[in-house]
Amino acid sequence: MKIAILSRNTRLYSTKRLVEAARERGHVVRVLDPLRCYVRIAPGAVAIRYNGKPLRDIDAVIPRIGTSTTFYGTAVLRQLEMMGVYTPNPSDAVLRARDKLRCLQILAAQGIDMPVTVFGDNPDDSADVLALLGEPPHVIKLNEGSQGTGVVLAEKRAASQSVIEAFRGLYANFLVQEFIAEANGSDIRCFVVGRKVVAAMRRDASPGDFRANLHRGGSAVAVPLSAGEKRLAVKAAAALGLGIAGVDLLRSQRGPLLLEVNASPGLEGIEAASGVDVAGAIVQHLERHVVRRGAADAGRAGAGSARG
Repeated sequence: MKIAILSRNTRLYSTKRLVEAARERGHVVRVLDPLRCYVRIAPGAVAIRYNGKPLRDIDAVIPRIGTSTTFYGTAVLRQLEMMGVYTPNPSDAVLRARDKLRCLQILAAQGIDMPVTVFGDNPDDSADVLALLGEPPHVIKLNEGSQGTGVVLAEKRAASQSVIEAFRGLYANFLVQEFIAEANGSDIRCFVVGRKVVAAMRRDASPGDFRANLHRGGSAVAVPLSAGEKRLAVKAAAALGLGIAGVDLLRSQRGPLLLEVNASPGLEGIEAASGVDVAGAIVQHLERHVVRRGAADAGRAGAGSARG
């Protein structure tokens, strides 16, 4: 199988592990910087080139698209999809997950429980928007932030209003959520591959912080999941159309709550904490789907020949 990995940096842990796992299983793998790809769009003649040469005969692509390159990266991924390349995370699914507001709306429509979230644009409505949420503390987060950036805890209503005014002054889109105090600065990262949680870890915030992101100095340990937590994680990934996802949960008094879904989850923290070969699980997922697709194509071709 010929596998492409869309990544801007070959030295990143996640990219290196995916390359290693694919080569260990006998596959040809190539890392492509999505910003160096360029496309030709025409009816029946779509094409993609990289460093002056056409990209052909790719069986599967794993997108590792950062937030700063979402628009261009998903355009390249979409072009590969149009050429018949299999991807576990289609471009539309990546876009759904990357937009936190859209993501939560989709998941709420599926009945997935989550912290109460409010969204409003007009400054005249700020007081009523916060009233819909309830008493502080409030968590205010940028709609397209990642790794804990652009996330603020406001412990008083006046602080919430001040942060909201600041974000509006920057013309930034943001959400306001209820603060789940009983989570105690911890969350659960569930790594979903296909329709299964292959690994999980509990992330704990560093002292004085409430964000459990490892990039913010948090720590992580392996954690067993309840059946309900596994079902929630798999359901959330499926609702967004993601075959590979990092699903973040909070443990609350009313049960597990969906916090976020990440379409390009990192492998370093989860592999170190859980001891699971997550990269290998991803490659095995590609193998199953590419083989299945090839068999289906062969079956259709055979049926066509028989009719002829």
